[in-house]
Amino acid sequence: MKKINILILTLSLLLCSLSPVCAKQTDNKNKNKEDYKLEYLNLKWWQKYNDSNLNQYLIKAYENNQDLKIASLNVKQAQQVVKESFAQQLPHFGIQGNIFRDLQSSDTKLGDVVINDYSQSNFVLPLTMTYELDIWGENYLKTKAIKKQVEMIKQNERATYIALTSAIASQYFNFIKIDKLIKNQEELVKLQTEIVRMTEIKYNNGLAPITELLAEKQILTTFQEELNSYRDTQLVIGRQLGVLTGQREVDNSLLPRSDYNSLTLIDIPESISAEAIQFRPDLIKTEDYIEKIGIDVRVAKRDFLPKFLIYGQAGFNAYQLSNIFGNHTFKSNIGFMPSLDLFTGGAKMAHFRYKKLEYEKAQQTYEKTILTSIQEVNNSLSSAITAKENYEQSKKRFSLAKDEYNLSDRKYQIGAKSKMDNMRAKEALLLAEKSDVSNKINYEIATVNIYKAIGGKDYTTVNEEL
Repeated sequence: MKKINILILTLSLLLCSLSPVCAKQTDNKNKNKEDYKLEYLNLKWWQKYNDSNLNQYLIKAYENNQDLKIASLNVKQAQQVVKESFAQQLPHFGIQGNIFRDLQSSDTKLGDVVINDYSQSNFVLPLTMTYELDIWGENYLKTKAIKKQVEMIKQNERATYIALTSAIASQYFNFIKIDKLIKNQEELVKLQTEIVRMTEIKYNNGLAPITELLAEKQILTTFQEELNSYRDTQLVIGRQLGVLTGQREVDNSLLPRSDYNSLTLIDIPESISAEAIQFRPDLIKTEDYIEKIGIDVRVAKRDFLPKFLIYGQAGFNAYQLSNIFGNHTFKSNIGFMPSLDLFTGGAKMAHFRYKKLEYEKAQQTYEKTILTSIQEVNNSLSSAITAKENYEQSKKRFSLAKDEYNLSDRKYQIGAKSKMDNMRAKEALLLAEKSDVSNKINYEIATVNIYKAIGGKDYTTVNEEL
């Protein structure tokens, strides 16, 4: 009975010593239940574009996109790995039932005592316990390293959200652009068709050479080819939006989008502080990786130290199954087993050096990520500034084309200009509008690219936050 009390007392002390860790694990579990994904979606930022249709696409992607679901499942898998690692810090209990039969075929002598040959059954039903005392904190550090791995995978999930929402916004704006370009091109085709018809009449009346007629027909075919390309691009963009939002069947005519003229342009700052890269998921992930490898180095170093194992058994041992819970069948033992590897062929030292080299490599990766991040932020801002300047120039050119067309139209109204010349002036206006539309959408997409490069932060206020 004394052995039983000692075993129970030992197990109680072990479980009490682990209670803070259990409480910490429970806190982490509750924290994991928090819905952080809406924060990754960052609808507050996308509302700056004042487009409810864009927000609807983002919400559909949040609900249906397979990449987001895969990223979420990766996080959940990693959290289970943490629980699996934490389980190694706890005592292991189990029942190891055993049934065997002794077949003694010769007499056994114990001094003057002779035991004749015999055969008998043996029934053993013990509860076993093993627990490695984590004196050096090695198992705790292993769990801590895996938790860092979870943080890295969460940054992968966040990066997926940023990339996906940026891709949806870019394609959505391209969708609006292609709608406008198609309307523009259809009007160009209509005008050029009328010009060809009028040129044919002039040619039939001997008022125009054949070369003029052929030139006008060539222009018409060019406009028609561009229209066909625009319509094909429209279908492609619609399908891409369908994939990004997790829809199997997509009808372009049913996909909602706002009118081109209702687009809201976001102002961009003249500069963005280099410290803004701290919000990028790849940089945060690299920082977590350095910390994880640092922990791995400590684990590899402590692997040289001795290990201590507590083990015990409490159960029943009988020679008849009917008497296994009877009197005098209880059996228990408890032990303490230290172990130390004296020679492993240099395997532990090689592993330790490998982790140290991995730590140095992680530091170099971190430095490279900083440089790459600064480059991407600067490139995206520079591209946006250029896109804005191009848009301003195209607006001026479009305004001048409007003035020129209005002048031509007034001349046509008073009979100072032919209808055909007025139609060519209208074509010039439409061509100038195409350039203006493209530059405006390019600028809109450039603002999205800055958001992506800076790590999903509001870059219009990031300098103030820093």
